[in-house]
Amino acid sequence: MKVSEIDIEEDLELDEWKASRSLCKSGKPNHALGASALASCKSQGYRRRAGKKSHKIGKKRITVGGKKIKGKKYGGPLPDYS
Repeated sequence: MKVSEIDIEEDLELDEWKASRSLCKSGKPNHALGASALASCKSQGYRRRAGKKSHKIGKKRITVGGKKIKGKKYGGPLPDYS
């Protein structure tokens, strides 16, 4: 097995992982979750987003802080990078 083949396999595994619904809906505070799990929970729409970041949804620009809005990967209007 070549080094380049190993890197490709590892990248595929990272793209497929998502936090479970039970973890996201649990009573654990955000600071107790890992950064990747918290981002996954927010993208799935299970946890509220924080901050004053705004995105254009439809024809309006809205601030997403404090709202449960899904990311594009999970059928929502927000780009995946937020």
